[in-house]
Amino acid sequence: MLKIENLHKIYGKYHALSGLDMTVKEGALYGFVGPNGAGKTTAIKIMTGLLQAEEGSVLINGKDALADPDQLKSCIGYVPDFFGVYDNLTVGEYMSFFASCYQLDGLVARKRYTALLEQVDFYVDGLSRGMKQRLCLARALIHDPQILILDEPTSGLDPRTRVEFKEILEDLKFAGKTILISSHVLSELSEMCTDIGIIDQGRMILEGNIQD
Repeated sequence: MLKIENLHKIYGKYHALSGLDMTVKEGALYGFVGPNGAGKTTAIKIMTGLLQAEEGSVLINGKDALADPDQLKSCIGYVPDFFGVYDNLTVGEYMSFFASCYQLDGLVARKRYTALLEQVDFYVDGLSRGMKQRLCLARALIHDPQILILDEPTSGLDPRTRVEFKEILEDLKFAGKTILISSHVLSELSEMCTDIGIIDQGRMILEGNIQD
């Protein structure tokens, strides 16, 4: 589903990515692990078309993501490390707005986002951090993407909410989604992921099936 080869990103004299290679199989729940500053967020922003790379290739479902990132937006659901929830919008308005970005509106959009909010166990409780995370996840799924990319999604969540969020991701994986989730804590991902990639200083230093 995702294949990265020799990816480079340079900021001045700083090499955020130094020849990153990475493979995510279709249907995998892939843990992208590394310390803060290792290059995880930079790599994710390039995958999702938010940054340009100096060198390398990114293929998503066999298509060149760097040559024409706009054509692949419909394939990707992205949950950034900040929630992007707008305080002046209701939950329904928020979901309707993002549905309209993918040409979904009216009853079709309402049925779609209502089902997604139920799928992620969303309920209104003043929009705690955990509920904002679930809302952001539902928003990322509104267009039924093939691959879901989450950047540090459990950061700042309490232990119970983290467990519940992991259960939601496992359900999505069993439903056929390919999921990439980043974290700087290996133990968070080792029990739930099918595959692990460990990045440090912009390079992949270990990658493979979690059982291996």
